[in-house]
This record gives sequence, structure tokens and C-alpha cells, in this order.
Amino acid sequence: MTSQEIRNTFLEFFKSKNHSIVPSAPMVIKNDPTLMFTNAGMNQFKEYFLGNGVPKSTRVTDTQKCLRVSGKHNDLEEVGMDTYHHTMFEMLGNWSFGDYFKEEAIDWAWELLTEVFKIDKDILYVTIYEGDEQDGIGKDMEAYNFWKKHIAEDRILLGNKKDNFWEMGEQGPCGPCSEIHVDIRSAEEKAKIPGADLINNDHPQVVEIWNLVFMQFNRKANGDLEELPAQHVDTGMGFERLCMVLQGKQSNYDTDVFTPLLQEIELVTKQDYGKTEQTDIAMRVIADHIRAVAFAIADGQLPSNTGAGYVIRRILRRAIRYGFSFLNQNEPFIFKLVHTLSSQMKTAFPELAAQKNLVVNVIKEEEQSFLRTLEQGLLLLESIIGNTQGKEVSGSKAFELYDTYGFPIDLTALILRERGYTLDEKKFDEELLKQKERSRAATKVDTGDWQILIDDNEEEFIGYDNLSTRVKITKYRKVESQKDGEMYQLVFNLTPFYAESGGQVGDKGYLECTNGEITYIVDTKKENNLIIHYTKTLPRDIKAKFTATVDEKQRARTSSNHTATHLLHQGLRHVLGTHVEQKGSMVRSGYLRFDFSHFSKVSEEELREVQSFVNARIREQIPLEERRNVPYTLAVEEGAIGLFGEKYGDTVRVIKFGESVELCGGTHVKNTGDIWHFIITGESAVAAGVRRIEAITSDAAKDYFAEQANAFQQVKAVLKNAKDPVKAIATLQDENAVLKKQVEQLLKDKASGLKNELKQQVTDVNGVNFLAVKVDLDAGAIKDMAFNLGNEVDNLFALFATDQGGKAVLTCFIDKTLAKEKGLNAGTIVRELGKYIQGGGGGQPFFATAGGKNPAGIPEALEQVKTYIQ
Repeated sequence: MTSQEIRNTFLEFFKSKNHSIVPSAPMVIKNDPTLMFTNAGMNQFKEYFLGNGVPKSTRVTDTQKCLRVSGKHNDLEEVGMDTYHHTMFEMLGNWSFGDYFKEEAIDWAWELLTEVFKIDKDILYVTIYEGDEQDGIGKDMEAYNFWKKHIAEDRILLGNKKDNFWEMGEQGPCGPCSEIHVDIRSAEEKAKIPGADLINNDHPQVVEIWNLVFMQFNRKANGDLEELPAQHVDTGMGFERLCMVLQGKQSNYDTDVFTPLLQEIELVTKQDYGKTEQTDIAMRVIADHIRAVAFAIADGQLPSNTGAGYVIRRILRRAIRYGFSFLNQNEPFIFKLVHTLSSQMKTAFPELAAQKNLVVNVIKEEEQSFLRTLEQGLLLLESIIGNTQGKEVSGSKAFELYDTYGFPIDLTALILRERGYTLDEKKFDEELLKQKERSRAATKVDTGDWQILIDDNEEEFIGYDNLSTRVKITKYRKVESQKDGEMYQLVFNLTPFYAESGGQVGDKGYLECTNGEITYIVDTKKENNLIIHYTKTLPRDIKAKFTATVDEKQRARTSSNHTATHLLHQGLRHVLGTHVEQKGSMVRSGYLRFDFSHFSKVSEEELREVQSFVNARIREQIPLEERRNVPYTLAVEEGAIGLFGEKYGDTVRVIKFGESVELCGGTHVKNTGDIWHFIITGESAVAAGVRRIEAITSDAAKDYFAEQANAFQQVKAVLKNAKDPVKAIATLQDENAVLKKQVEQLLKDKASGLKNELKQQVTDVNGVNFLAVKVDLDAGAIKDMAFNLGNEVDNLFALFATDQGGKAVLTCFIDKTLAKEKGLNAGTIVRELGKYIQGGGGGQPFFATAGGKNPAGIPEALEQVKTYIQ
């Protein structure tokens, strides 16, 4: 069976068991602060397990694209080394939300594997949870008895808490699980060691292919377990491993999931897969990593220096590094693999084909950037080696190279070995551990258990229509972090507060108790479908009735900016073309930021045209047309534009302002005239093929015009209230240009005269024409004079010093032949002399400069320079 047939067979099997087939969620997670990426099939269903939402179907199945490179599930460093670990992988799964439980899950898993996929029963093993006294849970006899119907008891193995008790995190839904393992070794190997002895021992041919999780408990903050109100099934099967078994291969990379990519890598790099272990590992790394990076970018996550973007950049850089070190690739090449990947996966994941051009451009630019980093890092490493006493290189220096410049530590170690050096790995590991601990401490959040006040699973949002309402607190909990200190999270039975999502910030406001006590709400966020209100303090009477009121001014400004992003999107498509797609946004009360796909810098003329387009829509005073609960397919058919990488439900909210029609859950003005005015304040690049516009509206625009008017009045005052300030400034510029030329000529004349004087001061020191002198010239004039003097005086070694505005500058000139013969380096010399002026610098062996903040040190620098030729 082909991989595509295997995927379809799985989904159709569970469809026949009355499961609804749902699409894969984006790999990049939004509205869940506990996760950056989807790392398991159940992530998109967390709200159902937590009781924060009600599923439309109690039985679902899908194939979910997942990424595991950080946190508890970190497979990155193992990827490529073996045949079965991956960063991005597909997880086939079936779920029951309070419907069927262990028996059906086990029966259907066995039926699919042995009767539909025809896997030999004799190569399968299963595990069940052995229990844990501390948790008060015994051996999972239910699962044991259900498995006995299908498989010999000596193939039902006990698993410990690490392997057979699944937990969402330190807190939350959890439960025992039952894993299915497969042994695809040869008969000879099986005769030597029973498969049962190799389960969960990282053997490449004895691997887990399916995990059946029986979610029946909730882990509390103090570690105790409590029964969930409903029992759920959550299963996950490794698609790539299943393909390996069904296609009779010994490696995931030998299946048709990876072979098209590996063949393309061979073609592009002119290397052969299967010849050496080094090149095989490199090719496996690249084949795996291109999948992870391409899907992440297609889902809207661009590489960056923070958060999820940093993870994607790190994965891509690991692939580039392997190509650079082991496949002799010094030019970008990974971007060339996107076409093959897109062709291969477009049926199951059409988003990759739709975003192919963006993915190609972003990867190519990242490759070019990192290859420059590698080049710079190699020079810095040479400097470190040159300054190393003995044969062991400092771990602290290597860490600085890794942390500050992004130079991979494994490449540092490889180069050092080739040069006969060793690395102080212990010190490097210490520095790395300190960094991780600092990062962990900065982001660690201690979260308490929810304190339930009212059993209310439906929190209604009424903020589109109301900014104030009577509420009750249904539950609350305390959270602590280094960044924010002690905070409280409150959930209401209904709320007018908009929770941060879709790029729009959360509302602020306050709770007012009947006794007049005020509790300020400093932020509103969404977590697993819950709207959570953040406060610094708890109300004294937590069970009282409150009036929840949104900060009306901030909401109005934010709504103005959000509507402006819609009009901006429309304007960009009108001026630049319909290829423009939104790639992200940030909507705050003070400003807006809008990222979009476009292949080049937006010109000043185009920006003015876009700005005029938006302001024309504002002047038209177009009323808001809002439609709620519109079927998603109908909205798209009618031309509504959605944000790529966003997960939309079966029904959506459609926002229309004239010709602008978008899917949007944010808040908006009632009429475009409420925006008042739109001003673009900046345009820049985010990544290859992605541009960013920053802009202001409403009160911020009024403040901007007020500041401009004030600045204009100040300019007029400086110009003695000239009737035509523009003409007056132009006249000043013309006069300044004439004076500047006159000054330059005077300086040249001065330098020429000074040059003749200095020629007389040149002395012979050990056969070298030496000059060290302080001059009253700027850096540019000194450089011209130095080279002119060097043309007239053979074998010249000169140091010039000057004090410009309280700052010292040293300029060293050495005749090129002299520098080569005597091994002199002007860059090294000014760096060392820089200590006298409390500064530093560098340059080429024959010419270099240094700057410092201590002009008083110039005499000593001029005195000490002679030691280099004595």
C-alpha cells in the first residue's frame, strides 16, 4: 500500500465505525499558552477533555500534523541518527468524548491492524499500565481482560508510569494507556532475543506504533487524582512507522513518505544515499526538517529569534548545518525541496501547495542568512583558536560563539577535532545549563487548581453588543510567575470582555461589587476555549454579584485599529494585487501592525496610494454589516477572506465594510467614519516575501497631527516666522552645501600643508620610516593624508591621533610591503593601543582605526607605538 492509501484506509475504517472525519488543526497553536506547537492529535480537542466545550460529534478521527522539538517531547537531537524519530510527523487518531471506552478502542485497533492492514499477529505486543501505589491505582485489569480476547497473555506486558500513564501536563486530564508494539526483526534475531525483552528499549525494529489512552482522571495541583465526570478515548498512531511496517521496510526513511525527498536531495547535492553513515544521517536530517519547517511556515509561523519562530529557525539551521558540514553545500539548496514535498503532500494537506511560494522564499532567505553566520563564525572560531594557550579551547568562548552568534556547538567541536584541539565541554554545558535555568525561571508559571464556585460549563461572550453587564464568578485560580508576580484568573458566567485572539489584544476594565469595591481587570486571554480575566487581587466577597465593565476608550481605539486592518488589507490588494494575503497582525489601542505577502518593498508612491484608499473608505462612512453563525463553506463561497493557518469552526462570523469581507472574531467600529483618519507610520520586511505595515488611527492620529503642527510652529519660529518655510529651508540647504564645499577645500589645503610638515618629522627607527603625531583633522582627512604620505615616503609606519569633540581617534598606516615582511598588523596594533584611550577598533593589516572616550591617553599611545618596530 502507498502512504496515501494507508492514510485513507485508516480514516475510512473509523468512518465506518460512525466517526466524523475532521481536518488536521494547524501545527502552530494559538490561544493555548501551555503549548507552542501541536505535539499530539488530542491538542485540538483539549477543551472537550477539560469540559470547556461540547463537541458536535462524540466520535471523531483524523490525521494530525505534529511537531515535537521542545519541552517534555524533545526528539530533535535524535532525528536523523536513527530510523524512526522525527520532528514533524503525522499522528493518526480516533477519539471518543464520553462515548465508547476501553473495549471498543481495543477491539477496533486489533481489527484494523490484523484484519484490514493484515499485520501478522505474531509480530505484535501490547502493554497495559502496571498501576501505582502512590496514586492509588492498581493494574489495569479492564484493558488486560479485553486484550486477552485477541492476543496471547505472554504478549500482554506491564508498563510503568513513564510509558503507560499519559498526562496532558503537570495538571489536567490523564489516564492509563495501552501501547501496541511491533517487532519487524528477522527470524534469526527473534530467535536470539524475544521481542518482549526489547519493548520500550529504543530498538529500531521493535517500536511502538499505536497508543490507546483511556482518559479517566484529572491531576490536581497537589498531585492528587480525581475521577473525570466523563471517560474519554484518545488514540495516536505514528503514520510513518505504520508505513514502515506495511511497506515491509526496516526504516521510516525507506518508505514512500521520505524516498521522494531523499531522491531529490541526492539530485540537488550530487551525493548518494546509502554510501556512508555521515551522509545518510545528513540526508535524513534534511528530509525530516524540511517537512517541519515547510508546514510551520505554511501555517503562519515565520522563523524568528523568539518563541515558536526560534524553534523553526533552529530546526532549519540544523538542516543547513548538516548540508554544509557533510554534503559540501555552501549555497542555499533546501528551498529546492519544497516543490517535491508540496507535490507529495498536497492531497492530504492542500495548505502546503497554496503557500508554496512563500515557503520557498522564506527558506531560501533563511539559508542565505545562516550561511553568512557560519562564515562569520568560522572567522571568530579562528580567532579563538589563535588566542588559545595549549590545545583545549575554552567552553565559555565556545558558548559565546553559540549563544551570541548562533554558531552550532557540534560544528565547533568538529572543526576543533580536525585541527587537533579539544573543547572544554564541561564548561560549555555549565554555561548552557545556566542559560536554560534563567530562561526556565523567567517563563515558569505556577498554576493552582481551579476553585469552583458555580458549576457552569458555558461561558457566554456578549462583548459584541455590551460593554457592561452583571456577572458571577464561576471559578478562579492563583498563578505566579517571575514576570508578573502573583495574579488571579477569573472566569465569569458571561462576559463583555474580549479575550486576546486573532492578533487583537484583550480588553481591560474593572469589576464593581454591590458595596462599591473595585477590582481592576488588567488583561483578558483565551485558554482552551475559556475566557480568563486577569486581576492583581481577588474581590473580598468572591461569591457576590458584580458589574463587569470594559474600558470603553481602549475598546473604541482597538476596534478602530482592527477595522482599519480590514480596510488596509483591501487597499493593499487593490494597489499591489490580489496576491496579497494577510500573514499576521497586531491590533492594540495605540497602533496596528499588519503583515502581508508581497515580493518587494512597497514604494512611497504605493504607500500613499494605499493610505489614500483607506481614508477614502473612512470618508464614505461605510456601515458595519455583521453576520454571525454563518456556515464556513457558505462564507468562503461568498468571497469572505480568512487568515491562513487559522482554525475555523463549522460556523463563522463575517465582517463586511462595503467591498471588504473577512472572517473575523474581533471587535469593530459601527461605521468606518468612527476611525477618523488612517496614517501609515512605517513599512518594513519581516521575512522573504512578507512585508509589514505599521499605522495609527483615531486618537493616535489626532495626537500625531497635533505634534506635527507643534513641530511646524517651532520650525517657523527658528526661521524667524518666514512666510514660506519650505523655501527658507531650501535656501539654507543650498547655502550649507556651498559652505561645506568651501570647508572641505580648506581642510584639503590644510592637510596638504600639514603633509609637507610631517614629512620633515619622519625618523628612521630600525630601518623603518616612523611617524607618531597628534593632528587637528577629522578622520576622513587623516585617511587621505596617510595614504598620500605613504605614496611619497617608502617603508612608512605612521600613527596619527586626534581629539574630536572630546573623543579620541587613533589611525595606523603601515606600508603594505613592510607589513608583510615584518608581520605587522595595523588592526592588532590599534586594538592594543586602544586601551590607552579606553576604546577599541580594528581594520586591515595596512590600515586601521580605533576610537575611545579618553583623549588624555593619546600621548601614551603615541609613545608606546614605537615598541612595535624596536
